[in-house]
Amino acid sequence: MSTVILKIGGSVITDKSSVESEKRTEIERISREIAAFKKENDINLILVHGAGSFGHPQAMKWLKDGFSARGVYLTHRSVKTLNSIVLESLNNAGVAALPVHPLSSCILENGKIIDLGIGQIRLMLEKGITPVLHGDVVMDRVKGAAVLSGDRLIPYLASVMNASRIGAGSDVDGVLDYSGKVIKKITPQIFAGIKKNIQGSASTDVTGGMLGKVSELLELSGKGISSRIFNASREGMVSRFLNGEDAGTLIADK
Repeated sequence: MSTVILKIGGSVITDKSSVESEKRTEIERISREIAAFKKENDINLILVHGAGSFGHPQAMKWLKDGFSARGVYLTHRSVKTLNSIVLESLNNAGVAALPVHPLSSCILENGKIIDLGIGQIRLMLEKGITPVLHGDVVMDRVKGAAVLSGDRLIPYLASVMNASRIGAGSDVDGVLDYSGKVIKKITPQIFAGIKKNIQGSASTDVTGGMLGKVSELLELSGKGISSRIFNASREGMVSRFLNGEDAGTLIADK
């Protein structure tokens, strides 16, 4: 059975301008779209969501100057709150979903994932359950602890789970060029010629911004895993991606 990985960005499901403020209506809409897809399709689905306005204030206060056990606890408590809201919404919509907290299942080494509880995820999928992972603070052998974003979970999961495709739902319509138009398809062959024109590449975040995200997804395309970056804030776009329809920017090997 094929496996699809869907990542929903923190900007879609939270209000980043207000601490620990979820967008309940958006979460419930996305849950309904996932539920409708799961009802009609026998496909393994792994969901990853960003932390948005949850966890970041705690991480900035407690972890920016080094390891703090209290900082790990407070940061994880915050992101776990958002994860619980997402899980409640999914289950209320009819999706059998369970949490996989990276703090409890993942180990980093200088920020790089070196171990993740894949056995738990595989068993959930075998039982028809949708595992739900999220951005979290994770124990690190070098740093003590480090923030692991949802974006950095995707490439690792996709490789070890041999995913058939990936969806990265953000609050923009796809990868945008210098004029703000959606680039419909990106392949390794054309990437070199267009990467300087990708909008947002000058402003980076922990994952390298849009340019870094595209670069990682292009690497996966070489393993036969295609992906789409699309606007999950638009009603019906999650459904379109899950059903294999045109949505946002396609990133493929050719």
